[in-house]
Amino acid sequence: MRLTAFADYSLRVLIYLGLREEGLVTIHEISDAYGLSENHLMKIIQTLGRIGYIETVRGRGGGMRLAQAPESINLGRVVRQVEPDFAIVGCFDVRKRDKCIIRSACRLQEALGKAVRAFLGVLDKYTLADLLHGPDRLRALLRIEMPGGRCA
Repeated sequence: MRLTAFADYSLRVLIYLGLREEGLVTIHEISDAYGLSENHLMKIIQTLGRIGYIETVRGRGGGMRLAQAPESINLGRVVRQVEPDFAIVGCFDVRKRDKCIIRSACRLQEALGKAVRAFLGVLDKYTLADLLHGPDRLRALLRIEMPGGRCA
C-alpha cells in the first residue's frame, strides 16, 4: 500500500500546523521546512481548506492555521478525503474491471480489499494529536520557532 505524494504532504502540512500552536503559518514556511514546491502546496492547502481542516487568512500578514483541534482530526478520514482512490490493482478500477479475464474466479480483489480496509482501520485509530505527542524534536527538525523566538 502506498499513499500518493498529495496524501503524504497533506498529512505533513497538518503536522506542521499542529506544531505551530499559535499564529499563522505561510506556504513559504512549510515549503522551506519540508523542501516542497510552493505550487504543489497551494493545491494541498486549498483542498485541506475546502474540506475544513485548515482556515486561511488572506492579505498582508495572512497565512493559515488549523480549523479544528488536533484531537478531532482523524488520520483515516483525512487520507480517505485526499487520496484519489485505493485502486491498488487494476480490478479495483471500475474502468479496467471488465478487462480482467480471471475476474469471475479470482479472489485477489477480496484479499486486497480487506488489506486496504485494515490499513485504513489502523489510521482510524489515530488523530493528529497522536502525531504531535512530544513535539520538541519535530519542531527542532522543522525549525519551528516557539514564542520568544527560539526553536524547540
